[in-house]
Amino acid sequence: MALLSALLPGELGTVPALVLVIVSFFTSALTAAVGLGGGVTLIAIMAALMPASALVPVHGVVQFGSNAGRALVQLRHVDWLIALWFALGAAFGAAIGGAIAVELPAAVLKFGIACFVLWVVWGRKPKFGQARKRAMAAAGFASTFLSMFFGAAGPIGGAVLSTLGLPRHGFVANQAVTALIMHIFKILAFGALGFAFAPWAGLIVLMILSGFLGTLAGSRLLGKMNEATFRTWFKRVMTALALNLFWQAGKSWVGL
Repeated sequence: MALLSALLPGELGTVPALVLVIVSFFTSALTAAVGLGGGVTLIAIMAALMPASALVPVHGVVQFGSNAGRALVQLRHVDWLIALWFALGAAFGAAIGGAIAVELPAAVLKFGIACFVLWVVWGRKPKFGQARKRAMAAAGFASTFLSMFFGAAGPIGGAVLSTLGLPRHGFVANQAVTALIMHIFKILAFGALGFAFAPWAGLIVLMILSGFLGTLAGSRLLGKMNEATFRTWFKRVMTALALNLFWQAGKSWVGL
């Protein structure tokens, strides 16, 4: 226990740290099985246990590890053209998001993201024509820009990916790679802004390791899931994420 305590940041107790390591396993399994949801769930729990100043940077590194593991497991299903267009947008999103010193109107942005997600999942799908994959550049910009402030903006990229007609393995693989790219740029931006990652390194490593085990477990479930079941659960997870964003926006507006 003394060795474990030495690995953990002084700002966080042993019990909260162990809770986060366990939660990392289950949220990674959720994302590997359905494609989305784990990052938002993880940051919501981290927000209740960690100092606000470390929340988004640490979450970004943990999600980098989680998505790297998922991308590795599903590597043969990745469409690298999608990844390229997303990366172009993500680079600008991280640069502009990191340069903004004022606080964004979080409630309005969350409300807007929730509306967009519900429209794409349940409404008429947008038609991108010959520019379907190039639309991922806009998704890369928006999701990376917003993730600099809110930590988890995966529903934006996932919503656009869902319009490309990808099979379930292709969706999960490309969502993993695009999320990985988003977190790479976010980590670079926070590093440039001077955040000290070293005190949190022990917790980050433990959460990444447990997250990789969760990815393996969730990937096994994905392989056993038929296409219709996958798409049903994808819609349910996306809807739950959107409703959570509505709830967070509402609490901000009423002052809770």
